[in-house]
Amino acid sequence: MPSTMDATANRSGGALTEGFVELRSADELRELLGEPHPIVIDKVHPELTDDDRDMLARSPFCLLATSDRYGNCDVSPRGDAPGFTHVLDAGTLALPDRPGNRRGDSFHNILDNPHAGLLYLIPGGKEVLRINGRARILTDAPFFDDMTVAGRRPLLALLLEIDEIYLHCPQSLRRSGVWNPETWLKD
Repeated sequence: MPSTMDATANRSGGALTEGFVELRSADELRELLGEPHPIVIDKVHPELTDDDRDMLARSPFCLLATSDRYGNCDVSPRGDAPGFTHVLDAGTLALPDRPGNRRGDSFHNILDNPHAGLLYLIPGGKEVLRINGRARILTDAPFFDDMTVAGRRPLLALLLEIDEIYLHCPQSLRRSGVWNPETWLKD
């Protein structure tokens, strides 16, 4: 059964968690959520399908999630022209790196911990493609020439060996109105 948390001080010294009820076990979580529908469980697969490849070919944007050896997380936006992700085979992807702020947070994390996740979106689309796997950092490969954009060949690429793939529930996109121009910031 969830338990009431002890009051702990927040950064400004106030009691932040007083009265919070914390869930502390997988059994408590399952009791609260109920069992997932078999369709939700069965949609997870280990290799790219034709539908997955089609979504990758149309997607100009993804989010890359990594964490270091201590579990400190980072999520980094990645994007280019639709189809920027290079499909090597049914179980392997490559993402070109287009230097931005040059911090390299994701790459530092991958050197410590190769587990990575990708979420692919298509503006206006209803699906989110989730891909989890193990990443490596490449400084060259025969396909780097294929990832050249505007005469700029990537310096690095992330190689992801896929563990699991599935289409994620689109409810958050619908609820948030993220593709609805009426919700966008005005100039």
